[in-house]
Amino acid sequence: MLLDGEDWRNFFDAFAREAWRFEAQPTYTMPKEQEKVVRFLEGETKPPDHNARWHERVRGYVESGRRVGRVRIVRHPLTDYQRYQFAWGIPGNIAAGEDIRVLDVTREDYDLPLSGRDWWMFDGFRIAHLNFRPDGTQINREVYEGDPAPYREWRRIALAHAVPFEEYVKGLDV
Repeated sequence: MLLDGEDWRNFFDAFAREAWRFEAQPTYTMPKEQEKVVRFLEGETKPPDHNARWHERVRGYVESGRRVGRVRIVRHPLTDYQRYQFAWGIPGNIAAGEDIRVLDVTREDYDLPLSGRDWWMFDGFRIAHLNFRPDGTQINREVYEGDPAPYREWRRIALAHAVPFEEYVKGLDV
């Protein structure tokens, strides 16, 4: 089943304990973000209300006792989009209460058995695939109806090898 608009929002908001994302794309070409990415690359200062709607949602989830987290996969050199995320996006998400970790798979010996696609897992059993074109444009979101066990294992592996964002970016020039 495809999830769009209000269906996606309702599916997302229905989690009771935890929403967790595996974020694997090197670049996301989301139409609403393109102007912001360009402004970042031109050296502009981050607007104070950047990503405010998501921050409000995260704060609401956290205040209700729920958790939101993700692991962001990266390779060096970081893409322009990843640099934008690291400078403008992720710090505000963390301040709002999201647990964000980074898994750097640059080293050749990193051959972890992980999913190569983006997905959200809710409460350890509801999965939504985020489908993208090679350029990072999202095609759609769809409910995964199969066994959630591999996703729980991929989450376990990702978390075991990832480091908190703040630790990862120490000394990193983004």
